[in-house]
Amino acid sequence: MARKVLNRKGLREESDAAERADVEQKTKKTAKRKVVKRKSRAKVVKEVRLKAFWGVFNQSLRRVALFEYAQRKDADAKAKEMSSSQKTPHFVQLVKEVIEE
Repeated sequence: MARKVLNRKGLREESDAAERADVEQKTKKTAKRKVVKRKSRAKVVKEVRLKAFWGVFNQSLRRVALFEYAQRKDADAKAKEMSSSQKTPHFVQLVKEVIEE
């Protein structure tokens, strides 16, 4: 039984033409749509006010006393006094706390 000879060039041209037509239709559809950008939601930064203090801390980082920023000498004296009276060393460190209005 004899087979029918296929025209491969013709079939190839038909499939290429169908693909081109399909691509053109897709580009027309996408060109018609409007691109809507999503609005970004910027995080509102809450303004926080801080006040500086001098804190006297023990060896385990527990705050023992708190002094105003202008009273650094008093804080140093307190730390020295506590270090000499107790066996654990005490030190002075800057502490910033939130001001509640």
